[in-house]
Amino acid sequence: MLQPIGDRVIVEVKKEEEQTVGGIVLASNAKEKPTQGKVVAVGAGAYAENGSKLPMTVQEGDEVVYDKYSGTKVKYEGQEYLVLHEKDILAIVK
Repeated sequence: MLQPIGDRVIVEVKKEEEQTVGGIVLASNAKEKPTQGKVVAVGAGAYAENGSKLPMTVQEGDEVVYDKYSGTKVKYEGQEYLVLHEKDILAIVK
């Protein structure tokens, strides 16, 4: 598995629905970019200017909502993941 560095997080992107509530099938270019996913790996955390390590807020297994245009797509062992900074995560879904 991939291990993120610093304050980075690896997210498995939640697939968007292929149809609307009315049953209309959406073309791939009409779908919105996904903004939810499951955290599969968490880095060790960033360092503050005084040298102390800042703890990570999210943990593996958390369902999160992240900024729409953040992160970098990575393909690893046939699966697509999103690598993003913890600051790009907007909320944890409870």
